[in-house]
Amino acid sequence: MVRRVAVIGAGVGGLVSIKCCLDEGLEPTCFERSEDIGGIWRYTDSMDGGRVSVYRSVITNTSKEMSCFSDFPCPEDFPNYLPHAVLLEYFRMYARHFNLLRHIRFKTTALSVRRRPDFTTSGQWEVVTETDGARESHVFDAVMVCTGHYQEPYLPLAFFPGIDTRFKGQYLHSREYKDVEAFRGKRVLVVGIGNTGGDLSVELSHVAAKVFLSARSSTWVFSRVSDHGFPFDMVSTTRFNHFLDWLLPSALMRRIRFRKFNSWFNHANYGLASTKSSYFKVIINEELPFCLLSGTVVLKPNVKEFTESSAVFEDGTSEENIDVVLFATGYSFSFPFLEEPVRSLFDDNRSLYKSIFPPQLEKPTLAIIGLVQLTGSLMVGMEMQARWVTGIFAGWNKLPPTSRMMADILKKKPPVKRNPSERENLKMSFISYVDEIASCAGVKPNVLRLLLTDPRLALALFFGPCTPYQYRLVGQGKWSGARDAILTQWQRTLKPLRTRVVDDSSSSSSGWRWMCLLALPVALTAGFLLSKYPQPGWSLRAG
Repeated sequence: MVRRVAVIGAGVGGLVSIKCCLDEGLEPTCFERSEDIGGIWRYTDSMDGGRVSVYRSVITNTSKEMSCFSDFPCPEDFPNYLPHAVLLEYFRMYARHFNLLRHIRFKTTALSVRRRPDFTTSGQWEVVTETDGARESHVFDAVMVCTGHYQEPYLPLAFFPGIDTRFKGQYLHSREYKDVEAFRGKRVLVVGIGNTGGDLSVELSHVAAKVFLSARSSTWVFSRVSDHGFPFDMVSTTRFNHFLDWLLPSALMRRIRFRKFNSWFNHANYGLASTKSSYFKVIINEELPFCLLSGTVVLKPNVKEFTESSAVFEDGTSEENIDVVLFATGYSFSFPFLEEPVRSLFDDNRSLYKSIFPPQLEKPTLAIIGLVQLTGSLMVGMEMQARWVTGIFAGWNKLPPTSRMMADILKKKPPVKRNPSERENLKMSFISYVDEIASCAGVKPNVLRLLLTDPRLALALFFGPCTPYQYRLVGQGKWSGARDAILTQWQRTLKPLRTRVVDDSSSSSSGWRWMCLLALPVALTAGFLLSKYPQPGWSLRAG
């Protein structure tokens, strides 16, 4: 019987893991090497012995309603997209409300996590920690690793000949970037066009003499602001859209998706992406198109090599007098505290059952939380992982046999292994993945059943945003406030915008009522199909 659980890390994954342990009557002890909670979201000017944190200007890419904890909505007066300081304050409110801090040992580093000699029968782990130079050994019934996948900077210098031999300028990884001051008046080359590369290019363009952005693959750019000014993820991440993605042929969905991508601006004209691309990525950035349009950021292809002061690109062009090269090439993950035999059981998240459990262990008492990249909020995914994991630890839920877990892993593993910088290697459909884990945990809502018992709620679930409150309607951990949170989510979205009220009598509730009536047959048909035919685990198809 699992009682004592070690939680490694007090970021978002650590906080939800502590809380879920307490919900299941377990006894968590969290080890956090820094002096505070928040993980990468706690900004610091220094790197604190290698700790990764966000840069000063970061704002979330997912909105508050789509990212909040499922039984603890963000305050209604919080903005829809949160600066890192506001998000950290929300974490502090959550920790205080559920009394989580007393379970955290700060300034304590986990040095090693090893199976005990009797692991095959007990499932126990020996955890060695260090606090102020003093080492201590502990025995735990289970371990939840919550250090995430932003750990080791991926700096692929071997792919850029001359960068560390001929180039006389400065080069650094985006992990070392904090603000723009060190780049004022310089000619900067940003390598990598993920969310970070796009953000830093835009920010640097305000102070640098010139910014060049090197992109290797097709990239579609979205704005956080969607139709009618609503948060993009609240409009796009719905069960109805997910159902269409499953129902319609992939070629048709691809055309619809590309048409939507280009409705803001033609990406081919900007050199960003083509509808013929077989592999592509999506980033969130409102300002990048204007920077390209105004010439403050210049898009370039992949770098072929570096000379003493210039970058030569694969199309034969070059840019002279480059002062700084900033690599926004992502991170690779590692778990140095795990003993090697355990660490070797998984080379990436696709070697883990549901991206959480190493299936070869004799006892399911080790869980990796947060080693997944979703098309939506990772916070919601981590909370769902923690709920399922602690249910297994508590004994009321079970894992399938090892053979079934291995078969599930092999079925979902991609045929080609990409390099560690390509976050798409970890990326999965938000609704598909969270629904999959929710089904395992017995907390996935049944839309068809709700249509018969609570039509208003069912329509909000199906056509409205797939907010985390949906996973608190039924099952273990059911929350009495979930229904009200779902039906009032648009009010909390609009509340921080109502700082100056204008008269708009054209908005009326009758339009919403008519839409609900017209949508009812569609929802009934969809509910029937969803119950009759299983959905695949993947829905965002790039090829």
